[in-house]
Amino acid sequence: MNLSVELEAREDVPAWLVYGTPVFTVVGALALSAVALVALSVNPVAAYGTMFVETLTNPFGLRQTATRTVPLVLTGLAVYLPLRAGLWNVGAEGQLYMGAIVGTWIGINVSLPMVALIPLAILGAGVAGGLWAGIPAYLRAKWDVNEIITTLLLTFVAVQIASYLVRGPMQGGLGNIPGSAELLDAATYPTVPVLEVHAGFLVALLAVAVTAVLVARTRMGFEVTFVGSNPLAAAQAGMSTARVYLFVFLVGGAFAGIGGFSEISGVQGRLRPAFSPDYGFTAIPIALLGRNGAVRVLLAAVFFAVLFVGGSRLEVSYGVPAALIDVIQALVILCLITAEFFKRYSVDVELDDEPAPTDGEPGGAA
Repeated sequence: MNLSVELEAREDVPAWLVYGTPVFTVVGALALSAVALVALSVNPVAAYGTMFVETLTNPFGLRQTATRTVPLVLTGLAVYLPLRAGLWNVGAEGQLYMGAIVGTWIGINVSLPMVALIPLAILGAGVAGGLWAGIPAYLRAKWDVNEIITTLLLTFVAVQIASYLVRGPMQGGLGNIPGSAELLDAATYPTVPVLEVHAGFLVALLAVAVTAVLVARTRMGFEVTFVGSNPLAAAQAGMSTARVYLFVFLVGGAFAGIGGFSEISGVQGRLRPAFSPDYGFTAIPIALLGRNGAVRVLLAAVFFAVLFVGGSRLEVSYGVPAALIDVIQALVILCLITAEFFKRYSVDVELDDEPAPTDGEPGGAA
């Protein structure tokens, strides 16, 4: 019995595979994670019921999910935009920190009414995040330096800058505990009536809307997509790849920076070292899941927000390690890679039932 496997590049990808990839990815990751739950003697059905159903049917869980969604969707957009141009921004975490630093400084030291101070802090955070992302963008556009390396290394630099500042020039109000002074009341996001979440949630929704219009309805959005799909053809058509690279990183970095200030203003109240539970790195699977549109980035961010909030419930209810969430994130990426493989290639498996030749038969050993 002979088994043969042939791979053939697809000329047309079935619509069900294109639109079903995010769903297959999530289901596959959760199914594989169930193996880890079983190994921990936890019923996967009950555990996922606690993680998803209880979280999304509980008012407190819904508020926590919406709050977690804010930095996740903003950093997700920071990765999504460069991804549309064929680039990888793995430094959204660093851009988040730089935005948090500048936004916090403005929120502590500038005395203005809330209607002026919050927009100023958002602007400052966006500029800081954008400029920080602009460094690897310029290096890529000017000298073709790999943006994966530069964005990742700059993340460590940004985290250490924040750690130094909250132990030095910006330390205040916590004695010897690292942390800045509290934001002024005028720099703290107000709570949105009815929704009962801070106003950063509306900022995140606005960012999603702006990105969706930018990508689908503007000339620059068309150039971003064109450069991402075929940079050589884009250059021959007169498009500036350098301008596109700078644009997507500057705008994406600005979103991440705003996400950093939103986390400080809406949740933390002051800048602390390691205030982010790796929002910027979680943004990578979020952008991969939602790379076909800004609204999908939002949905992916909500999914991971539920994982964060529901994961905490699992820890309390079942004693499941917090690392399970990291496992699910890793499995999402692996399932995405697998799904991309099947989108590009069709697999033809043939099973030959004819017995292999034996001694004394034609083709057999003499």
